[in-house]
Amino acid sequence: MTGADGTVVLRAAGRAVAHCVTRPALAADHSPRPYLHPVTTLAGRAVTEVLPEDHVHHLGVGVAVPDVDGRNFWGGRTFVRGRGPVELDNHGVQRHDGFKLCDPDGFVEEVSWTAGGERLFAEHRTVAAVPLTDTAWALDLTFSVANVSGRDLSVGSPATNGRPGAAYGGFFWRAPKEAAAPRVFGPGADGEEAVHGARAAWVAMCGDGWSLVFAGATGTTRRDPWFVRAAEYPGVGSSLAYEERLEVPAGETFVRRVVTVVADGRLDRDGAAALVRKAVAT
Repeated sequence: MTGADGTVVLRAAGRAVAHCVTRPALAADHSPRPYLHPVTTLAGRAVTEVLPEDHVHHLGVGVAVPDVDGRNFWGGRTFVRGRGPVELDNHGVQRHDGFKLCDPDGFVEEVSWTAGGERLFAEHRTVAAVPLTDTAWALDLTFSVANVSGRDLSVGSPATNGRPGAAYGGFFWRAPKEAAAPRVFGPGADGEEAVHGARAAWVAMCGDGWSLVFAGATGTTRRDPWFVRAAEYPGVGSSLAYEERLEVPAGETFVRRVVTVVADGRLDRDGAAALVRKAVAT
């Protein structure tokens, strides 16, 4: 399962469906971190993208935060209140420390978040590939992040720093950009404007022959609004700091779990809801 370069291959229904890059060789301003790419449908269609020209610091599927007490674990420029996006030497690194478990269908990974020589967070990440049907499987990702800095910290976003609507940070999935923007919808809403910022049990994104359905799998995760982009680029995240900063006192831990259905074809609302129920119940 683990290659010579540290890449881990996940399998579902006997097929390779995801590769986890544990130690990427990236420039510091990309905020290097473990990520999943390529992630594919059971038929082999890629549903992730890395280093796209529009946002070169987008890295497939992972956990990324633009502001941890002023440290950038997202990559690229930092949004500074009153100044806008600014190039700063403030990028952090998520270092893969090792696996507690590594099986063909999942792994448990230990990750250290460091910046400026200081270890801020210790993360325990669990990832599993779960078969659902002949045409769909689910990526189940839980991240448990402990403040080990010895002082109180907080997580922010460009939105909490003065840029309305830009509340990215947390779980994030960058999908491939195609000729046409993907369709996005939720349980009772259609379109990017309707689902962006919504607190909904799930949100779906459907492209050319593929569908992704993102579901918050805990009560706390479901309270986080969705960050959704379709027209500018295809990406979906679960926002840790949408309207206000997430306070993380010294020694405290925050936990989120997102289950993503990965399906061949374009799902409708009923099909998406049915697969979410199956995935979250599994």
